[in-house]
Amino acid sequence: MAFAVTSSSTAISGSSFSRSGPSSDPKALQICSFRLSDLSHVSQRRHSIKSLKAESHTRNASLVPRASTLVTPEVEEKEEDVEDFEQLAKKLEEASPLEIMDKALQKFGSNIAIAFSGAEDVALIEYARLTGRPFRVFSLDTGRLNPETYRLFDAVEKQYGIRIEYTFPDAVEVQALVRNKGLFSFYEDGHQECCRVRKVRPLRRALKGLKAWITGQRKDQSPGTRSEIPIVQVDPVFEGLDGGVGSLVKWNPLANVEGVDVWNFLRTMDVPVNALHAQGYVSIGCEPCTRPVLPGQHEREGRWWWEDAKAKECGLHKGNIKKEDDTTADLAPAIVHDIFESNDVVALTRGGIENLLKLGNRKEPWLVVLYAPWCPFCQAMEASYVELAEKLAVKGVKVAKFRADGDQKEFAKQELQLGSFPTILLFPKSAPRAIKYPSEHRDVDSLMSFVNLLR
Repeated sequence: MAFAVTSSSTAISGSSFSRSGPSSDPKALQICSFRLSDLSHVSQRRHSIKSLKAESHTRNASLVPRASTLVTPEVEEKEEDVEDFEQLAKKLEEASPLEIMDKALQKFGSNIAIAFSGAEDVALIEYARLTGRPFRVFSLDTGRLNPETYRLFDAVEKQYGIRIEYTFPDAVEVQALVRNKGLFSFYEDGHQECCRVRKVRPLRRALKGLKAWITGQRKDQSPGTRSEIPIVQVDPVFEGLDGGVGSLVKWNPLANVEGVDVWNFLRTMDVPVNALHAQGYVSIGCEPCTRPVLPGQHEREGRWWWEDAKAKECGLHKGNIKKEDDTTADLAPAIVHDIFESNDVVALTRGGIENLLKLGNRKEPWLVVLYAPWCPFCQAMEASYVELAEKLAVKGVKVAKFRADGDQKEFAKQELQLGSFPTILLFPKSAPRAIKYPSEHRDVDSLMSFVNLLR
């Protein structure tokens, strides 16, 4: 509850009882604009003096009650303004990252900070510098970052003359995790538990000291999780300084910016970047869970590569993942165009691929991609797969596709070795079981070599 309180001196001097005439007694004691020698004037006009709240007219004639009546503070109950951040996001939809950053820093001052880890976040720091406003930067040190990442932190601090506010995981929790499950348990049972200990909980602690935070999320970064992020939103997962739901605001100034434009900006401004980018790394996290991406791969495919494409979030932006029931999980968006469209690529139905599985002796070998048309990793290899189909058509190899998301996903997992999209299978002429393509290299030459060696 906010209050508007009027000070006593303002209430008196602003009243109709201030005397503007000269005094005949310069030594008279003054109370604000009143002097005791002028008390007779106050008595003559007593009918005008009323309490701000009182109704009674039977007050004591002494000065003290009158003074206390005059200085009684006026208290108004005022509803606190609540910002409509959904509406603000719409207003800022066409704004530049610089304009969005300036708005965020102007609005929250020292109660907002930039979350820093990679290339997009260096761009955020540069935008913050360009606003001319003071800004804060914090980062999560998980204890498993690449050496190159630590060198980037140091270079950024020196470039901008700042001190990054580092947050670390709880040592007891890390010790318990490693002692119970080993150093690389995430390869076996998923990355969520390790990320929860090393990243999510430390972030939760850091955000409890803020009212807003700024991230480098972009809509084109990750399939199924970041395609609809707004410019600004009430954080749906974490709490801020005031505590409770809605106490933290999340800003995403780069939401509508494409990755290529971010990199053009970084090169133009000549700012520090992680040396790993020159080695083929695009999205960089902890060392055991990050690797370079290959030609034709989506940038997030270098993160937790052993898991499904739609699970590539560590929990820091868990609010991006929409809750789905069993009937809608993994279904494509309402409007989605199919991919691998070519006369040389056969579209298999559920019955068609089941027949292919049953055949012990086939007339010709088959190469089949298990895909989901909404998956950027599948989209990225479309051109190479279509080109491969054209080349294999003259060699007597059938090339096909089977859409394995939605209702077909469980079947594909159990019968077709589906791990994540895309999965490529070769059905040789004589072998009863399909052979799964083991490599992440999905260029034409690599796939052609695989087929030639096994067909």
